[in-house]
Amino acid sequence: MTEKQEKILNAALELFAREGFKTTSTSKVAKHAGVSEGLIFRHFGSKDGLLEAILKEGEKRIKVIFSDIIFESDPQTLILKTLDAFNPTKLGEEELEFWKLQYKIKWELEQYGEHKMEPLQLALTNAFSKLGCNEPELEAIRLLIELDGLATRYFLMEKFDFSPLLDFLKKRYTI
Repeated sequence: MTEKQEKILNAALELFAREGFKTTSTSKVAKHAGVSEGLIFRHFGSKDGLLEAILKEGEKRIKVIFSDIIFESDPQTLILKTLDAFNPTKLGEEELEFWKLQYKIKWELEQYGEHKMEPLQLALTNAFSKLGCNEPELEAIRLLIELDGLATRYFLMEKFDFSPLLDFLKKRYTI
């Protein structure tokens, strides 16, 4: 990715997060990035293409995060790594803004993108199965829903304290 493409994506990320995808024009993104609007169309084709590039970046980042987790052989460690991966206090401000945008897009466009979570869900199902859970697939889904709910609260509620609930989940899943 070129430096200008990165500037465009960062500007779009910031504006989409702050003002919403539907209400942000490509001309506003171009002005914020300090490039011509034509350059956005040349690199991304359209506003939807720009959004698609941001979503693909999210998928790329999630694969990196999950790669360390899904290849973990110890089921207990896999579950704890999953919990830690959802801890927003371990992320820098830029990374937090990126994930906040991913959530905002999910809500605004009513697109969940559940396929992103499939590898982790399968790994968790396998871990819960190894630990002897009666319904490992449902346990994996439940944990992911709880973590998604915590992330949603974190991004929507000012001063939401994530730590006590994350500690609670760690205690619950310590077998």
